[in-house]
Amino acid sequence: MTFNELGLSAPILKAVTAQGYSEPSPIQAKAIPAVLEGHDLMAAAQTGTGKTAGFTLPILERLSGGRRAGANQARCLILTPTRELAAQVGESVATYSKHLSLTSAVVFGGVKINPQMMKLRRGVDILVATPGRLMDLHSQNAVKFDHLQVLVLDEADRMLDMGFYDDIMDIAKKLPKQRQNLMFSATMPPKIRKLASDILIDPVSISLSISKPAAGITQRAYMVHDKQKIALTKEILKDKDLNHVLIFCSTKKSVKELTRSLIKAKLPAHDIHSDLDQEEREKVLLDFKNKKVKILVATDILSRGIDIKGIELVINYEVPNDAEDY
Repeated sequence: MTFNELGLSAPILKAVTAQGYSEPSPIQAKAIPAVLEGHDLMAAAQTGTGKTAGFTLPILERLSGGRRAGANQARCLILTPTRELAAQVGESVATYSKHLSLTSAVVFGGVKINPQMMKLRRGVDILVATPGRLMDLHSQNAVKFDHLQVLVLDEADRMLDMGFYDDIMDIAKKLPKQRQNLMFSATMPPKIRKLASDILIDPVSISLSISKPAAGITQRAYMVHDKQKIALTKEILKDKDLNHVLIFCSTKKSVKELTRSLIKAKLPAHDIHSDLDQEEREKVLLDFKNKKVKILVATDILSRGIDIKGIELVINYEVPNDAEDY
């Protein structure tokens, strides 16, 4: 199958082709027709399977024919758990809507709220948001949902892990009852099934093979005591010609401690965690994507949804809490 067969219009296909894609991924081939037909959707798919385009492309198609958003209104709301993922989804929306006259905005905490309020004043067709900042904006009447047509919950399981269930339900209550709901999750635990039953109406379900690592990855396990981990990490990295290494820790304390030790050992490491302000986090992530930062030490908040090409080595400095996160 090619993208040409999925019922997308020429301006969207032009943007897809410009990104070098001709054939949809499995999640895209199943999700795009379902969204175009107006169904609610529950999709289980791992990070890196192309799910962002799986909902972005058909949403752009559906919105391109309607009336533009009114003042302070949004026609589509995409909720994401983290600022980094919100920014990445926003980039995808901007990329694929390049040849359409649709507007979009990304809002999240950690930055000043006033510029975001100004951007929303004229209304936007697609709003990408983290739950906390969205609630702030709504409480100040900076965004309204009278004309909302589509709600997307991206990385829904991670949002629940981060304690956003009540916020999601509060937001859902403020939306028109007549709307399309799309939910994407890497895992399907009972709490996700409950959220789906609370929000989705007669959804199409898509479940691709999850719970297995991507093909072609060599995996190794080292059995060591906690106090040996820093020395082992240095040993793994020492004298290797590696330009793109990602290390996951479970706490900010571990991230900072490990980064200091690597720098002391003259290994070019940088850390990213929630103590950094948004501008610093964006700069570190961009530098890592562009290989200006060679070794990035991160809390596992970065593990979900972030798409970085060409990583040579991933080290789980602390074992993730469950197999799905691994």
